[in-house]
Order: sequence, then structure tokens, then C-alpha cells
Amino acid sequence: MADHNELGKLGEQLATDYLIKKGYEIVVRNYVFQKAEIDIIAKHNNFMICVEVKARNSDFFGDPQEFVTPKKIKHLVKAMDEFITSNAIDLETRFDIIAVLKNKSTEQITHYENAFYHF
Repeated sequence: MADHNELGKLGEQLATDYLIKKGYEIVVRNYVFQKAEIDIIAKHNNFMICVEVKARNSDFFGDPQEFVTPKKIKHLVKAMDEFITSNAIDLETRFDIIAVLKNKSTEQITHYENAFYHF
């Protein structure tokens, strides 16, 4: 498996562990609908939360969260809408980004709540 795939899986696991420590309930990981994959769907404080995880080993090319494009956001919103509808969930929805910067000397996790309104 390519190094970037390994980093992505590690980033998702670190993000999952982080959310659990913060009291989030992990509902599903790697939910796929059409062209979108939601890394983590979690529940917390009466919100159903779509979490996009961006992991990088360096911030040389920019912060990880800067790589969530408008096209990606559109796909995530569509997939989350399908998940909410098909599971008859009656909770408010929120879209978060967890940026993971991980290399030999650094492990940094930054959680952006309501992230699509900030970028």
C-alpha cells in the first residue's frame, strides 16, 4: 500500500481516537455514497456530524484542511443527506474537519467544528 494511503488510515484512526476521548459516539467509518466517502460519522450533543479527516506529514504545501475543495464539500453534503434520510435520523447535522499533521517528530490534531462555514 502506498505511503499516503497508510498515512490516511493512520490519520483516520487518530481522529477517531481523538473524538472518542472527547465524548463523541462513532456511528460509522468510511461511509460511501456515489462519489463520496465520509471518513467518520459521529454523534455528539444532539448533532449528527460528518467528519472529513485530512492527514499530511508536512504543512509545506499548506494546512491539511485547505485541501477540502468545494467539489468535495458538495459530495460530502450529498452523502450525509443520504445517510440522514435513509436512517430516518432526526438530529441537526454538522460538518467538521479534523486536520492531522503526523511525522516522526510531530503529531498534531486540529478539530474544526462547522468547518464548511469557515473555509
